[in-house]
Amino acid sequence: MECKLIQLHTNKTKTMKKNLFEKLLVILTIVGCNNTTEPLITIDTHIDINVDNFTDSLNYTMNTDTQFNLPNMVEGELDVAWLVVYTAQGELNEEGYESAYKNAISKFDAIDRLVNVYAPDQVELALTSEDVKRILAKGKKVIMIGVENAYSMGLDTSNVEKFWQRGARYVSLTHNGHSQFSDSNTGEFDGTTLHNGLSDLGKEVVELLNYYGIIIDISHPSKEAIRQMAELSKAPIIASHSSARALRDHPRNVDDEQLKWIKENGGVIQTTALGFFLTNREDPPANMDDFMDHIDYMVEKIGIDHVGISSDFDGGGGIEGWEDASETMNVTSSLRDRGYSESEIAKLWGGNLLRVLDEVQQIAKELQSE
Repeated sequence: MECKLIQLHTNKTKTMKKNLFEKLLVILTIVGCNNTTEPLITIDTHIDINVDNFTDSLNYTMNTDTQFNLPNMVEGELDVAWLVVYTAQGELNEEGYESAYKNAISKFDAIDRLVNVYAPDQVELALTSEDVKRILAKGKKVIMIGVENAYSMGLDTSNVEKFWQRGARYVSLTHNGHSQFSDSNTGEFDGTTLHNGLSDLGKEVVELLNYYGIIIDISHPSKEAIRQMAELSKAPIIASHSSARALRDHPRNVDDEQLKWIKENGGVIQTTALGFFLTNREDPPANMDDFMDHIDYMVEKIGIDHVGISSDFDGGGGIEGWEDASETMNVTSSLRDRGYSESEIAKLWGGNLLRVLDEVQQIAKELQSE
């Protein structure tokens, strides 16, 4: 029998100004609970970073002027922050690849400083789901790493292993613009393709990502590239920060056919709290109800096991009600208001994503033993 939570008392004060509100206090009594219920682990799979916020005088241990920092993470009860090594798409030549690689390494180095220099008493880097649970049990927060745009790998496929060694546990093959590996969804705007999906090198990288146990992220590639990745990948895939195209017609969102591919592949779509991908309404701006509508729609379409949550903080994300990491618990409250059970909320917040990570890494072990 599932745990049922009864709310006894709620004291919640909010103001319209960012960071000026009291933390949600909820006192709960657990009724009819067995010992098999998964604990709630809140995971945000897409948070952008700027290396300027990783210095001795300015870093995430402080109340930086960013949506994500460690004080906000603690206040909002966010357990796991997936920080993103993002590289803008540039020219497909030696100079472009060299610049992109340097950019990526600077961000890997920045995350390393946060974990090992600035906040070793507050956070640790996780590489597996067991790491996540171990770190949380110590009372610390968890940092994980994703790579947004494999353009930074250049033409050297050995960089897949190098990025894995640096801690990357998901990788997107492109961003806004076609990369050497994959066409981008931005081709819908100008009617262009470069590879008709994946390039031969991109198909090779899909195999390598499977081999090293790195999740393939499909949030930015073209629909044809996504179809090919879902078909070629031996492991589940994710969309680290996308929403439902049926509710907001934008190439960055996932249509019903793509949702079906994700389900059949065993993957997860991490619903993103980026207003422009939730609604084209400007006044009032995107809010928590819009976000919940996308979650509801995709759960209805492909099931509770294939939907998750992301913010895209410091990369354009943030909506009324979840404007920064300090408001993370508002998402949990809204899920309860929509009628989701505690076990369903645990799946949406982190259980589904960790299941995918486990499966991807198990498949990698099997591939490496062949």
